[in-house]
Amino acid sequence: MALRVQCLCIDAADPNGLAGFWQDALGWRRTFEEEGQVALEPPAGSAEDGVVPDLLFLRVPEDKAGKNRLHLDLRPTDQAAEVARLEGLGARRVDVGQGPQSTWVVMADPEGNEFCVLRAHDEGAAST
Repeated sequence: MALRVQCLCIDAADPNGLAGFWQDALGWRRTFEEEGQVALEPPAGSAEDGVVPDLLFLRVPEDKAGKNRLHLDLRPTDQAAEVARLEGLGARRVDVGQGPQSTWVVMADPEGNEFCVLRAHDEGAAST
């Protein structure tokens, strides 16, 4: 099959602002920008470059409604430190029914898009 995922498209009221949050959160680079669209890619030459799908932020007129049907799971080396850093960038913890026994932290970016911060592999987490 000659098909691959090029990018994940994320609707946004403010594509530039939301891309800025994710650029700081992930350390990715801005590779495309025009009115209503911003693309982020992994750092040039990194192991993820050309392998991991880009993130494309697109302006939409409507507000986010309901829980995301697709979300990002992020694997840090230190979960507590990354959660604190992401909160400092404007993310917040949210409850989507994950329960107190969860080993991951559910957060929302500044526009309310949910994502998860998993435990580090070396903390014994082979999956979420």
